[in-house]
Amino acid sequence: MTISSSPQSSEPPIIVWFRDDLRLSDHPALHAAARTDASVICLYILDEREARPLGGAARWWLANSVRSMQAALEAIGGRLVLRRGSSLKIIVELAQQTGARAVYWNDAVEARQQRTAQNLAANLKMLGVDCRAFPGDLLAPPSAIRNDEGGGIKVFTPFWRRLMALGDPNKPLPAPKSLRSPAGIFSENLDELALEPTQPDWASGLRETWLPGEASASARLRCFLGQGVESYRDNRDRLDLDATSHLSPHLRFGEISPRQIWHAARFAAADRPGLSNDIEKFLTELGWREFCRHLLFDNPDLETRNLRANFDEFLWRESRGDLRRWQRGRTGYPVVDAGMRELWRTGFMHNRVRMIVASFLVKHLLIDWRQGERWFWDTLVDADIGSNPANWQWVAGSGADAAPYFRIFNPVLQGERFDPDGAYVRRWLPELAGLPSSLIHRPWTATPSQLEHAKLKLGTSYPEPIVEHTAARERALAAYAKMRGS
Repeated sequence: MTISSSPQSSEPPIIVWFRDDLRLSDHPALHAAARTDASVICLYILDEREARPLGGAARWWLANSVRSMQAALEAIGGRLVLRRGSSLKIIVELAQQTGARAVYWNDAVEARQQRTAQNLAANLKMLGVDCRAFPGDLLAPPSAIRNDEGGGIKVFTPFWRRLMALGDPNKPLPAPKSLRSPAGIFSENLDELALEPTQPDWASGLRETWLPGEASASARLRCFLGQGVESYRDNRDRLDLDATSHLSPHLRFGEISPRQIWHAARFAAADRPGLSNDIEKFLTELGWREFCRHLLFDNPDLETRNLRANFDEFLWRESRGDLRRWQRGRTGYPVVDAGMRELWRTGFMHNRVRMIVASFLVKHLLIDWRQGERWFWDTLVDADIGSNPANWQWVAGSGADAAPYFRIFNPVLQGERFDPDGAYVRRWLPELAGLPSSLIHRPWTATPSQLEHAKLKLGTSYPEPIVEHTAARERALAAYAKMRGS
């Protein structure tokens, strides 16, 4: 069966295969297709074999991002075709059914996605169907930043210098003003993809916190560069201030591209020179995301394999009880528990708290970083195939450019430094709200009268510390020394 390409055109259609790039602006594959005379089939496939299957929070975000994408395409005359299954099989069959002349997509660095794209290109070639892959996810391709041996650079600072030396990336491409899409192509209903939770519906906190979609991503970037970026360098680690961009989930699903963020930030710095230091620091965070993507390119098993092989000998503890208490925010350390409860409610956590809670799991509890990485993968709306495992390995000391293992965060001091008045803890741990700021990060030091005044019963309304910091630190260092001596 051949489907008519369009009532206005006899040209065979072009299929644009969307992946983690759910936007119209700065979408090179869509831009190239829209510039032709052909009608365009915009296709999204839920293929849980092509890449690492999404966690629950990310599936919720994906559903809403796709919903936003559908509306955006319809507004310019297009349509998003949804399918579930093998990307290779679906695209080949759709190309045959529609008589498509070409299939376009944006590149991805993850190995499974690359293999799918390579196999697809080979199959399309046998059918005489053209295919083109475009750079759309990175500021620079991995091939542009190599060491003298031809491998990737594993330390961020020289990586960042090399990236900066390449100059500004190409300017973002405009969104197409109109599209023509063939009629009669079957599309699954979004609800049939079962991306959102139903029974129980645990996503109320996500809905209260986030508005996925390209328009929301653009608005958030404008707001941040217009107001929030001021003092970013000094305040980005403060937990009690709204001093970060919150762009990471939008970037994760490609609702905004790194090039768009880069050029908008550069324009803001040129327009307001006094913000240049804050914006440069903000851009290094974008650079860290790039660094993690390049690490993933060179290390496809980043989520499971220690990049430093000596960590294969580390004697991790197996404790389901301790892991569960960490997951549920019941460790007895307020800044750790506040972060874990924020994560459970909103699918997000401040980056400083991510480091604190990760250090606590790996070093205070001696639980394998992969356990924490899997929990974050399931609960973060911005769980990223590169950044999530790379950051966990960084904290554990097992990864590239890793923090030294003996850097063990003291959760009390971290809380007192970055949440000095306890506003962050009070928000997520209301049972501690009655404590004075001097005690809120160390409630176990409160006197009985102070606890009574705060209406707090340690061990009942809030747990005692799961482990004592000094003893946990010494245990972690001993485990590390044993690994090095083995």
